[in-house]
Amino acid sequence: MTLELSVDRSSPVPLYFQLSQQLEAAIEHGTLTPGSLLGNEIELAARLGLSRPTVRQAIQSLVDKGLLVRRRGVGTQVVHSQVKRPLELSSLYDDLEAAGQRPATKVLVNTVVAATAEIAAALGVAEGSDVHRVERLRMAHGEPMAYLCNYIPPALLDLDTAQLEATGLYRMMRAAGITLHSARQSIGARAATQAEAERLAEEAGAPLLTMQRVTFDDTGRAVEYGTHTYRPTRYSFEFQLLVRP
Repeated sequence: MTLELSVDRSSPVPLYFQLSQQLEAAIEHGTLTPGSLLGNEIELAARLGLSRPTVRQAIQSLVDKGLLVRRRGVGTQVVHSQVKRPLELSSLYDDLEAAGQRPATKVLVNTVVAATAEIAAALGVAEGSDVHRVERLRMAHGEPMAYLCNYIPPALLDLDTAQLEATGLYRMMRAAGITLHSARQSIGARAATQAEAERLAEEAGAPLLTMQRVTFDDTGRAVEYGTHTYRPTRYSFEFQLLVRP
């Protein structure tokens, strides 16, 4: 595929970064689709009048982000775009579908546990009372994207394992007549433990995005408490900031 690429030599922005930004935009917008080949570095350098090391640096920056992969005997191939999740009350399943990422889910745990003090406070239930614990591995294009651990009050809905693997938790709640209204959420980052690294196909100590969320229905009742970890090379949170008048 021939892309419309150009560089501005009068710009203070490094040439490799200009090129990498254009290639990343082409991946994000679907012009370069997963599985497509980027092309020969030498030809790309000649077309843009750039040195081969400059083109190689641009491509390597996208390899480091997980958007491209170098395959021996094949060339440089597009893996997939990074999912950018808006800071609004949406589910990862819906966000992946909207990004064309073909979500899949593997349920690791679906059981009932006694609520710890933290879980009880989040859900507004008595400490030690029964709550459902669901652990899922969310994947896209066959690769792990996130590990999701959710706690749900008892008797809220039928948490069938097959359904949890077929669709998203929020879709199941809506189908059960639960109206999701708002959430309290915090986002952070930390190093992956050995167990998390194995789940998410990362190295132990690799950086992970974290998110904790308590979701409420239209009556103000807490219906879910989630603690999630995400691969930052595959996922990011995106939000808009407004200037206060």
